[in-house]
Amino acid sequence: MLNAEQRAIIKATVPLLESGGEALTTHFYKMMLSEYPEVRPLFNQAHQASGDQPRALANGVLMYARHIDQLEQLGGLVGQIINKHVALQILPEHYPIVGKCLLRAIEEVLGKEIATPEVIAAWAGAYGQLADILIGAEENLYQQKEQAVGGWRGTREFRLVRREQESREIVSFYLAPVDGKPVLKAEPGQYIGLKLDIDGAEQRRNYSLSALCDGEQYRISVKREAGGKVSNYLHDELMVGDTLQLFPPAGDFTLAASDKPLVLISGGVGITPTLAMLEAALKTERPVHFIHCARDGAVHAFRDWVDDLAARHPQLKRFYCYAEDPANQADAVGLLSQDLLAEWLPRERDVDAYFLGPKGFMAAIKRQLKAIGVPQGQSRYEFFGPAAALE
Repeated sequence: MLNAEQRAIIKATVPLLESGGEALTTHFYKMMLSEYPEVRPLFNQAHQASGDQPRALANGVLMYARHIDQLEQLGGLVGQIINKHVALQILPEHYPIVGKCLLRAIEEVLGKEIATPEVIAAWAGAYGQLADILIGAEENLYQQKEQAVGGWRGTREFRLVRREQESREIVSFYLAPVDGKPVLKAEPGQYIGLKLDIDGAEQRRNYSLSALCDGEQYRISVKREAGGKVSNYLHDELMVGDTLQLFPPAGDFTLAASDKPLVLISGGVGITPTLAMLEAALKTERPVHFIHCARDGAVHAFRDWVDDLAARHPQLKRFYCYAEDPANQADAVGLLSQDLLAEWLPRERDVDAYFLGPKGFMAAIKRQLKAIGVPQGQSRYEFFGPAAALE
């Protein structure tokens, strides 16, 4: 338990982290990944190269430090981290590695004049406090998934039983367990963890489940990313009959039960988790407004499927916005503007809104929803953890 003096030290370091937090976390990642190869599979190297992962960690560390006296104010952030860790199978033995490297990075980047023994001791206590919270919560979730019908712990072998080209960039993969037994049913919006061996190196990734789980198999729909080691492997190498290891589904960005009109807004491959949400919502009578943005019709996945649902379900209204539309297939061309969004939303502004896509897209949608009077919407975003860091 942190004492008052240590909590004061943690809060006092916030300005230092605000000015140099990204440099600290960049140094932290480089050190840890070079010295501890056993944790490399837990990190997305593309996020490392882009700087997204160090920036996200820096923001998480700052948030943790600011709320060190009232951790309950972190709200749903802890739940998001726990679910991401469980989906990648972060284990208790990983935490000491992260803690050791984090403390070294603080000392080496800030220097010994600032990172005094008292500062290091305070941060060691703060990290230990957070690690204990996360390890305990993750163990509870591991046990729940292991004991549930169709559940398991660790890896389970699945076979690719079908693959479908959904657009120029997106392929769907249908995965069934090799043992033929039931699988854990996932909530609409959850994701699954994959463990792969690519060129002799272990890789782990999370992918949203793009269809409601029937208790027999899972479907993921993966966009080919330029330079993406895992996405290119899945597109080019994984064929029907091949096997891979899956971790149980996880994620707390899920469709909540409600009678309010549902608004699903997606950009690009952000469409994938909205598909399971759409399926689930149409089993009820609630109105659904489905809005999808894409560069053009060639990269728009699942259009025919959504159109067919709209034809069969009067409560579903769908709208498409393309950046370019030479074939005249979209309802609007250009960026999704505030005026378009206001036109396509239900007249009743008290809705449940979920929006998913690139970071810039989601930031714009969030501002637009607020401007036209929609209550705080639900959004999915990637978060790479506070001091725990393992994403």
